Order: sequence, then C-alpha cells, then structure tokens
Amino acid sequence: MNSLYFTEEHEMFRSSLRDFLKKEVVPHVDKWEKTGTIERFIWKKFGEMGFFGINYPEAYGGMNLDLFYTVIFLEELQKINSGGFAAAMWAHAYLAMTHLNAEGDERIKQDYLAPSILGDKIGALCVTEPFGGSDVAGMRTTAVKKGDKYVLNGSKTFITNGVYADYYVVAAKTSPDLGNKGISMFLVDTKTTGVSATKLDKLGWRASDTAEIAFDNVEIPLENLMGEEGKGFPYIMQHFAFERLIMAVNAHSRAEFAIEYAIDYMSQREAFGRTINKFQALRHTIVEHATDVEHCKVFNYAAVARLDKKEYVVKEATMAKLKSTKVADETIYSCLQMLGGYGYMEEYPLARMSRDSRLGPIGGGTSEILKEILSKMIIDNKDYKPAVK
Repeated sequence: MNSLYFTEEHEMFRSSLRDFLKKEVVPHVDKWEKTGTIERFIWKKFGEMGFFGINYPEAYGGMNLDLFYTVIFLEELQKINSGGFAAAMWAHAYLAMTHLNAEGDERIKQDYLAPSILGDKIGALCVTEPFGGSDVAGMRTTAVKKGDKYVLNGSKTFITNGVYADYYVVAAKTSPDLGNKGISMFLVDTKTTGVSATKLDKLGWRASDTAEIAFDNVEIPLENLMGEEGKGFPYIMQHFAFERLIMAVNAHSRAEFAIEYAIDYMSQREAFGRTINKFQALRHTIVEHATDVEHCKVFNYAAVARLDKKEYVVKEATMAKLKSTKVADETIYSCLQMLGGYGYMEEYPLARMSRDSRLGPIGGGTSEILKEILSKMIIDNKDYKPAVK
C-alpha cells in the first residue's frame, strides 16, 4: 500500500534519517527530557544533513522534494519517543519556516529562511494568545504603524521554541476594528528591545522549549511586514491545513510505535504459563487499534498527496488531525495497559509517550474547535478559501 506514495528513493532517505537519529539524537534524548533544553549543536547537524530544507527551494539551500519526504521526517522523529524533541524540529521547519517561504520577501528569505535551512537560526510561530487559544480572530496583540515602523504590543503563549528562537513570525492586529480581516504577519528578531520570553512547565513534551512571549512597545521596521497587511488570517488558515496534517502524521506514527512495542513486550511477558500475546482479549484489543491506526494512516497519506499537488485540503486535514490524535491517545492508553505496572514506569517508553501524546487533541486547534470548523463546512456549507497573494 505504501508503494502508492513511497519510492525506493524515499525509503533510502528513511533509512539514512533513521541511522542519523539513532546515532546523533537518541543518545541525548533522556538528558534533554530531564533538562528541558535541546542543545544547539543538534540543530546545526540537522541543517548540515539537509533535513530542514526538505521541501524548500534550492535557491535558499533547500532540496525542493515532495511532501512524502516530509512525512518520513515526521514519522521517524516519532519513533525516537521524544514528542518534545520532534516538536522543536518540526515547529521550526514547518511552522515558522513555512511562513518565511510563503510570505517573506527576498530579503527575509536570504536573511532568515536560508540560515534556518542550515540550522544557524531557529524560528518560532507566534499565534496563540493567553486569552485567545484557538480563537485566532480574537487575538489582542496589536501592531500600530508609526512613521517608518510598527509598534508591537501584546503577548503570545504555548509557543514552541519560544526561548530557543532567534526570530518569531508573529500575528498581530494592524486594524483591530476589522476583526479577522485586520490581522497581519510580522518577522520579529528575538533580540529586539521589548521582547521577552518565559519558559512554561508542561505535562509532556519535556524536551521542547514552550514559552510565553511578551511584546512591550517593540519597534518593527515596515519591511518586516510579511505579505500584505490585513491578510494574516487567511495566511494562518491556509498553513493550518499543513500543521494539522503534520500532527495527524505524528499521531499515526507514534500509535504505530506503541503497537509495535506492545506486541514485542507481549511476546516475551508470561502469565499463567504462556506469553500474554496468546490471550484473546489482549490480541483482539491490539488488532482493533492496529485497524484504526491503519485507517488513519491511509487517509492521512491521501490528504498529503492532495496537498502535495497544491490542492486546498482544509476539511481533510482537519478530519485527519481530529481522528488521528484521538486514535493515538486511545491506542497508547491500551498499549500502556498491556505492560501492566511496567507501563507506568519511566524506564519504559509508554509512560513518556502517553504524556506526549495528550497534546495531540489540543495543539494546532483543539478537537472541539476542529469539530466546529467541520460543522460549518459539512452542515452549514461554509466554503473556506485559500489566501490570494
């Protein structure tokens, strides 16, 4: 079935990436999980290997490959069992950098996108706010034009790479009276006066750096406006489809990993004179989850294939994230149960995975918000449109 989407070249890339992660990342993961800090050297190594430039233009150091190389990148990151490390990498490569590539002008691409591909600069996307959550249109951060600059005031929260980052891609209201039609996107260097970041303490994703960002009269050059003024909301919505597919792929991959681990454990663990993989109740539970995960995987791949052809897949991406994150949580819960008391121990992978997975139905739009978006599309016949530059 995978041959529909993955060529021999794709599988060679998967093998190379898997070897790289095993050698360069896995030995450090437990330390990063404990310290909550991913050391800077690994970003540079990812850049040197070209992993941050997979689907970006060759003109800026990228490889301009199809999205199934990105799928492989995401899937293999989930298999090292650090949702926080994976999030730091893909939030840089596919949240912040996606906006640089899509809305940034040539100067921004040369000064920020190219170094991001090399791993010399780390980016973060700043949309969510303390009072807004998934309500993007309700954001309060403002950027007021004054002469040859904008003055930025407000705050953002739950920002992945918020402390690590060298730059932020920030959504702010340039015309608050226009609601979602008054939002614009800006590039903000983190060293700019008035910018501060506070690290947050989380249930899971312990290796990643999640922060609350404050902007206190931050002066931004006019040239740091990305795209057109007032077009921020459609830009965000357009890229949300990609983010939701990323989280859907992450979900099916970590669920697969959990099933593989549980099956291996069950083949060795004995109870009442036989291995527990012989007990019908456990066998049937595993195959039900495996069936759900495979369904998600097939749907996710089909949506990625359409996005790779530049189709607008907001509905499909929203469905993919909604279903896959729910299936992943249910699957990992059951797989932890298969390990009994050992599943609750930190030295076994399911404990960390269950914490990390819980963010799936929250990040990138909560499941409740996704259901409302889908309700508007399916029941109210609302037709979301892509942004036109």
